[in-house]
Amino acid sequence: MEQHGSLKGLVVADFSQLAQGPWATQMLGDMGADIIKIEPVKGDWMRHYSYGNLYPEGESISFISFNRNKKSIALDLKSDEGKKIAIDIIAKADILLENFRPGVMERLGLGYEDMKTLNPGLVYCSSSGYGASGPYLKRPGQDLLAQSISGAPYLNGQKDGLPVVTAVGQADLLTSLFIVQSVLAGIYSRSVTGKGQKIEANLLSSAVGFHIQEITAFLLKGENPERSASGIPNPWLGAPYGLYDTSDGYIAIGMNSVQRLAQVIGLDKYDSEKYKSNNIIDNRDNIRNDFNAVFKTKTTSEWLELLLAEDIWCSQVNSFKEMVEDPQIKHNDMILEYEHPKVGTVKTTGFPVKFSETPQKIEKPAPLLNQHAEEILKQYCGYSDEDIHTFLNKK
Repeated sequence: MEQHGSLKGLVVADFSQLAQGPWATQMLGDMGADIIKIEPVKGDWMRHYSYGNLYPEGESISFISFNRNKKSIALDLKSDEGKKIAIDIIAKADILLENFRPGVMERLGLGYEDMKTLNPGLVYCSSSGYGASGPYLKRPGQDLLAQSISGAPYLNGQKDGLPVVTAVGQADLLTSLFIVQSVLAGIYSRSVTGKGQKIEANLLSSAVGFHIQEITAFLLKGENPERSASGIPNPWLGAPYGLYDTSDGYIAIGMNSVQRLAQVIGLDKYDSEKYKSNNIIDNRDNIRNDFNAVFKTKTTSEWLELLLAEDIWCSQVNSFKEMVEDPQIKHNDMILEYEHPKVGTVKTTGFPVKFSETPQKIEKPAPLLNQHAEEILKQYCGYSDEDIHTFLNKK
């Protein structure tokens, strides 16, 4: 019989909010782990914020995006009972994830030193903006700020223009990926040693680590790369790399010989050995502008038919509307849907990684606040029906 998820049996005590923690635990939940989402009484901050101010049936589309396959219980961690319930859950957990500001869990009596005594096998992961110590310790940590400090925005945009941060929360979501691989490494280490450990992640280090190639090149050269004036999207790269206008949209041109591309599209000016390289930095903006003028003369589909037949590295530039209808996206099952108790049908992204024996599955929608309190209190805290009734009826 098909087993849902290779992490079936793992229990995660999830104290995280916003994006980087919740997407990490959602991935763990997609792979079968039991995610206990421990929320403040008013709920995860993301329940009250949403991209585009989209709140179908009052539910945040941002919260829904990052919180499927979880159970929710709302606790006041400053109360004796709330803290006791949290400790009962942690005692049975394999992984704990939190992204409060550094020191908050310790002040609540739920820090690693206390919890490793309670549960020696616990893999305890803390995620923050800049790290658990250092000169930025008391600064607010958020994706835009981490991207900005990392230097990455100076890789994007055009010469003499504003640096450009990515529209997607790059630092947040990179940290999610680093958290998942790190806590699973901690679980593997525990299987060998029998001991858990403390893991620390942060947005800034994730953003810096992601740009390994760009930073290494800078460290060799010793100066910032100069961004293109014509829109070549990487300051370290030259012509013909980039996006070009067509008569009805755009086309992406990858690492191709300038000479070879010129031969295929009929741009005789660059059909010489002088332009054999696939990365011409000198005069790159003029070269790009000349190519752009030619690409404007045909539609994207006409260019793709011509260029792909000649083994030119190229692709269409999809909008979201076009992407969801793209045949490869459909083949990869990267758009899925599930039913939410208030919103109805939710369409969202699928699973980027496939498992042959333990496939992922959306078993639970993003939870309503405190939706699973009764189940969690029975299973993890030993509450009787009377105790549960009393807890749920407290103001």
